[in-house]
Amino acid sequence: MLRRISYLTRLVGIGWTLARHDALFPLQQFDAPPLFLRLAGLPGRLRRRKYQHLRPGERLASAFEELGPSFIKLGQALSVRADLLGEDIAADLGRLRDRLPPFSFAEAKASIEHELGHPLSDLFEDFDEKPVAAASIAQVHFATVRDGDDLREVAVKVIRPGIAEKFSRDLGLFYWLAEMAERAEPSLRRLRPVDVIRTLQESVAIEMDFRLEAAAADEIREIFAADEDFRAPTIDWERTGETILTMERVRGIPMGDRAALEASGLDRSELAVRVIRIFLKQAMREGLFHADMHHGNLFVEDDGTIVAVDFGIMGRLDRPTRIFMAEMLGAFIAGDYRRAAEVHFEAGYVPPHKSVDLFAQACRSIGAPIRGKPVSEISVGRLLAQLFQITKTFDMETRTELLLLQKTMVTVEGVARDLDPDINFWSAAQPVVEEWAIDNMGVEARIVDTLMTAADLFERVPRLLGSAELALDKVNAVADLRREAAEQRNRAYLIAGLAGFGGALVGAVLVAFLLV
Repeated sequence: MLRRISYLTRLVGIGWTLARHDALFPLQQFDAPPLFLRLAGLPGRLRRRKYQHLRPGERLASAFEELGPSFIKLGQALSVRADLLGEDIAADLGRLRDRLPPFSFAEAKASIEHELGHPLSDLFEDFDEKPVAAASIAQVHFATVRDGDDLREVAVKVIRPGIAEKFSRDLGLFYWLAEMAERAEPSLRRLRPVDVIRTLQESVAIEMDFRLEAAAADEIREIFAADEDFRAPTIDWERTGETILTMERVRGIPMGDRAALEASGLDRSELAVRVIRIFLKQAMREGLFHADMHHGNLFVEDDGTIVAVDFGIMGRLDRPTRIFMAEMLGAFIAGDYRRAAEVHFEAGYVPPHKSVDLFAQACRSIGAPIRGKPVSEISVGRLLAQLFQITKTFDMETRTELLLLQKTMVTVEGVARDLDPDINFWSAAQPVVEEWAIDNMGVEARIVDTLMTAADLFERVPRLLGSAELALDKVNAVADLRREAAEQRNRAYLIAGLAGFGGALVGAVLVAFLLV
């Protein structure tokens, strides 16, 4: 009860803030918005005029920024859910500015020394007290460390004090609201709002354990060690812990700095192609991709190598999902909408009781408008977003990993088009996609799959035989028990029969004796 009262009190403040930003519109999808939110918003409605010129998504993003770290992360989580709020609002939430005032150097110093167990002066040769960036979860300082006679530049990410407790409090509220939404509006269950919060919780848990972010960066660095176009910074494991992350300082041009890129003489069209291919290599070839590849997280070195930072949000796709994506996109581009529909049914994304023909018709409604257009005008991310919008009609459950992929695709396309407005996504993607398709969907790949399946079967044969032998032993044991029970039963019948016969014989003798 006390928890619910605290939630209701918090909701009044939230409602007030949303109303002042004219951002209560998400409640309009419910027949009866909570009365306390309506009342909380009344005073604020008088002061919302300065936000009226903004789009709905921009107003909601502005309100989330004011509500603090938990709501900034909630907005980022909702930015991949165009099926919940619509494509335009989701896009606006995707541009949320994750910026907060920095916390003090004294707090940063105390956190570093507590986590790493040494005085700051022992860990770093020099440490810049002024942070270069401050966000909802952490802030970053530049520093130098000594390696023998050499000095090495590093970037140190320090978690914001007390942030775990704040997130824990608000996540409880988010779960409560999501559960209420599912009860109040049964049609929302298909969209799994509780799963949105669960995904947010998992994402935040990973983001707040910097060892996991370091591991993701290290994995990407290892995978792309031989790649000439892309790399990830080196992790300083000695100075990294749960709340502290130290990595190589990246010296490069921010991807969003057009003037600096122009002055550098680098070919922006070539950089645009590289951005697309880097993403596809991660997603299609490796099944592991940086899911936050916006301008601020990408830098370009003097030789054109692209370096990514901030590996707190990562996406993973298993091989069947990657094959589904390749076949589905291929069918759309070829205009084979029947095959596009069949791929969805084969993957189990559409319930089997639905009509393949009707789903193919829905696919055509998405694909036909782009037929005949120059490939440079076709956005893969937008195509996927439109496809996800028809899920309601066919009772398709939301696949969060595909939504994260779609959101990242839109981001990557945006970065590439900023570099080169005439970029041809399909031409840039073709070499990577073709190579992956040959390796994973060609005849050789199918032979390899068959051999791997056979090898797995042969490997399992001894275990299967052992299990069969054990089962046979059990069957034989049961048979022995049944046989023994039958023998005991027969002996009992025999004894009973003999006893009856003997009793009858004795009775007959007694009768005869009495008659005589």
